[in-house]
Amino acid sequence: MRMGIERDTRIPTRRRFIGISAAAAGFAVLPLAGRAAEAAASGARLRIWRGVALGADAMLQIHHPEPAIADRLIARSLAEIERLERVFSLYRPDSALVRLNRDGALDAPPLDLVRLLGEAQRYAALTGGAFDPTVQPLWRLYARHFERPDASPSGPPRRLVEAALALVGAEAVSVDPRRIRFARPGMAVTLNGIAQGYITDRVAELLLGEGIGHALVDMGETRALGGRPEGGPWLIGLEDPFAPGRIAERLALRERAIATSGGYGMRFDAAGRFNHILDPATGSPSSIPAVSVIASSATMADALSTAFCLMRPEATRGIAERLGIAVHLVLGDGTRTTYGSLPS
Repeated sequence: MRMGIERDTRIPTRRRFIGISAAAAGFAVLPLAGRAAEAAASGARLRIWRGVALGADAMLQIHHPEPAIADRLIARSLAEIERLERVFSLYRPDSALVRLNRDGALDAPPLDLVRLLGEAQRYAALTGGAFDPTVQPLWRLYARHFERPDASPSGPPRRLVEAALALVGAEAVSVDPRRIRFARPGMAVTLNGIAQGYITDRVAELLLGEGIGHALVDMGETRALGGRPEGGPWLIGLEDPFAPGRIAERLALRERAIATSGGYGMRFDAAGRFNHILDPATGSPSSIPAVSVIASSATMADALSTAFCLMRPEATRGIAERLGIAVHLVLGDGTRTTYGSLPS
């Protein structure tokens, strides 16, 4: 089974790094070994779907003794993904988000949009504005600048950057179950830094509600339900941002979610000076190559991995310790640092 979404092919896709193939992702699920691998991969125990969700490679792996039940749960999961894409997609003309960005207001908004915008504003406050869903005008400015054949390699003119920054500010979005409204004309929201985590969590909750104890849900960000069915945690390999395709670090994941963000995944220009993670305060691109966050939810891991790409390491450490999450940071000189820890 496969699923896709409509995309605006004029604008570069915002590449995320969460997937199963190490050659194209920020981490890879490392293979099982020996007889345990054979048992877990048998047709009676394992069902895998691969496709696309919100523009990112997606995968759903369910372990269940009844293949027909696993297939039914995959079908239900895909229906839930499709429903949420109709809410969050930036490129489907019928999505709630597109209508909000077009009109500047949305009456009787879907509950999921209200809920996720509220979460986005919470992470904006937590990170001092480093995470901000209203950076879409800034992102659009860079994308349209560099798609022109005569684009200046120095980026858009500063006056245009300043004009786009005037439209940025999560606090200027009024979020109410009855109506969502922008305070300033021309504002626009992107949920690409949090929606994939949110969709991952919704699918995980669906499977948990059906009694699934062993599954890996990857909708652009990844969440593990339980550990491997034969015992032990899922093993995750983090990609080296300086040598894409090479595994630089291995982590164990059980009952947690992981998200990775970094500027190396999508660059606007051929020289690689301008990447897709843009500072809501200055308009400048991130200088931190990669950040991986392990947290209790994929929503949290997704939002914070984006924000931490724009924050000072000491600020990142403070949030990690306060929230009880683990952060794996790759700095510009190649140094790898870990902050925080997971509760036992």
